[in-house]
Amino acid sequence: MLRDRLPALRRQDARDQLPAALRRDIARAQDESERLISWVQLVIAITFAVLYALSRKTAPSLMLFTPGAIGLYFLFTVTRLVMSYRFRLGFWWLSLSIVIDIALLYGLIWSFHLQYEQPASFYLKAPTLLYIFIFIALRALRFEARYILLAGFTAALGWLAMIAYVVFADPSDNMVTRDYIQYMTSNSILLGAEFDKIISILLVTAIMAIAIRRARATLVRAVNDAQAKRNLSRFFDSDVARRITSHGAELTAGGGEMRAVSILNLDMRGFTRLATRIPPHQVMALLADYQARMVPIIQRHGGVIDKFMGDGIMATFGALETQPDHAACACRALVEAVATADAWRAEAESVEGAPCPPLVCGAVATGEVIVGAVGDDNRLEFTVIGDAVNLSAKLEKHNKELGSRALVTAATYRAAADAGGADAGTALTVSLPGLAAPVEIVRLA
Repeated sequence: MLRDRLPALRRQDARDQLPAALRRDIARAQDESERLISWVQLVIAITFAVLYALSRKTAPSLMLFTPGAIGLYFLFTVTRLVMSYRFRLGFWWLSLSIVIDIALLYGLIWSFHLQYEQPASFYLKAPTLLYIFIFIALRALRFEARYILLAGFTAALGWLAMIAYVVFADPSDNMVTRDYIQYMTSNSILLGAEFDKIISILLVTAIMAIAIRRARATLVRAVNDAQAKRNLSRFFDSDVARRITSHGAELTAGGGEMRAVSILNLDMRGFTRLATRIPPHQVMALLADYQARMVPIIQRHGGVIDKFMGDGIMATFGALETQPDHAACACRALVEAVATADAWRAEAESVEGAPCPPLVCGAVATGEVIVGAVGDDNRLEFTVIGDAVNLSAKLEKHNKELGSRALVTAATYRAAADAGGADAGTALTVSLPGLAAPVEIVRLA
């Protein structure tokens, strides 16, 4: 039964969906655990030796047996300790180590009746059996239930063999009694009491194995959730990912709230035309370089990336968290983005053979929008809905008509000025497609 159980547990551990890097970290931690186990066992061996040295010896002719068992256990523990530092101990070596540990402990306990010239039943009452629980508990340091089960089942079977030796060693006097008082005051044995020890060993083993299995499952879920959060942050803005993962209830489509925000749209003028003239790998490299330069600027000013639309970037300021100076932050981000793009363009022009990045233009609009989740049960998206979103997109496209680089609505500019974050600009009134009334704007660049 145990032989069938161990490979199943081993396969189950192999099915833990952990990233390779984390599996390596766990393996290193387990190697450290094996060294710790060896050091603890060395302390136990020394403790046995000290206790034996202090104890009374009554059978000189047999006195070498007990120190011999202690010596073997000490040598085995030292060997195991050295090996744990030299290489990774494999499954079969660890299994053999557990069996030898328990066998040597039981051999030491068995020798007590020889040392003190008592019947075999004498060793069944030795409190040294309690060390078996330490040996089982040590296996928990590896965070693998199979070694706990192996230690527990080996201990239970070993103690059953110790009982059988007492019962059958001397058929003429097996020392078995049903009288509890006689059991407590003599060398007689009470089978019920011995089976209680076996049951206790098995129950402790089962409880620890279940606890470790549940803890490992929790670890796997936690690691996978952390990995999913990291992956989520690569598809969403980090603030959006944090909001998703920290949401207390299941997110559903349809929920939303009204907020005053500023919407920034950036775009590379002429990118689509350029993409038809250069190889695909240069297109993607250019796009990645562009985003790598623009995204940090937006985030540094408190913006949240809402979406990438080819060469377009839409960001919100004040949508996920209250940001009183969202208009000023958005304006500063826009101005810095344009300046950074110009520096990037000058840098690329000095590199022979490199495609020259197009001009980057942008616009900001401020207003009340709805912030919430849209989609269905299979896919959700955090987004913002409102006139300011559409106005920002239209205004960004109007840069081409004006030959400008950075436009903001007059409302945005006033809010930014009130917050102390507006650069000097030129006020204009323009007509935008789809809007009946002219729009007051400010040209920043």
